Amino acid sequence: MASPMSTYMMERRTFLSLSLPAMAAASVAFAASNEAHEPISADAALSKLKAGNQRFVASKPLHPHQNVALRTKLSKAQHPFAAILSCADSRVPPELLFDEGLGDLFVVRVAGNVVDDAILGSLEYGAHHLEIPLIVVLGHTSCGAVTAAVKGGEVEDHVKSLIEAIHPAVEKARPLAGDLTANTVRVNVAQSVEALRNSTPTLSHLIAEHKLKVIGAVYDLNTGVVSWLEKTADTVG
Repeated sequence: MASPMSTYMMERRTFLSLSLPAMAAASVAFAASNEAHEPISADAALSKLKAGNQRFVASKPLHPHQNVALRTKLSKAQHPFAAILSCADSRVPPELLFDEGLGDLFVVRVAGNVVDDAILGSLEYGAHHLEIPLIVVLGHTSCGAVTAAVKGGEVEDHVKSLIEAIHPAVEKARPLAGDLTANTVRVNVAQSVEALRNSTPTLSHLIAEHKLKVIGAVYDLNTGVVSWLEKTADTVG
């Protein structure tokens, strides 16, 4: 029969063996939560997005920033390095196609990646309060909202507001050579980029102070490649 002292020692060893992993995890989480936030430039943010998309296309994703320690850290604050205005299409999840994780991207999604007051307010919050240096307007091939706008005809319910927002892009794309829908996708992206750049007072002010860049891109559903519309960045400092 074990003595009271030996029983106590066995129970203590058992307790320590069970609690040490939890203590270690808590220590890691505490260190992560106190890690200093390092600001990132718009160019560096863009390079990270391009590298992530290359990994996604090559089927070599890292799936970064998805651990318990980081999740604990993010419960205190967030510091995303880029904002993405993308279509709500289920085939275009920015976190996956840029191979990023928790807290990396500030994502705003709406069918047709159009801009309205709610979208503007969300992106203003990201750019001003979270100090995000880069906003990407991300369109995609075979966009249903763009296709509907190109086809025309009567649209019911609140979808009508989306189609009406895309109509100017359709008209601008008509004189262009090539497929009208594909051209409209790109023009629609550029249209949203310009709307954000010209938004006063917040976004346009941040751009003028070289604290923010707004650029456009198109995601190819077939290849997984994000093509960057470099001309949309020409006027940004």
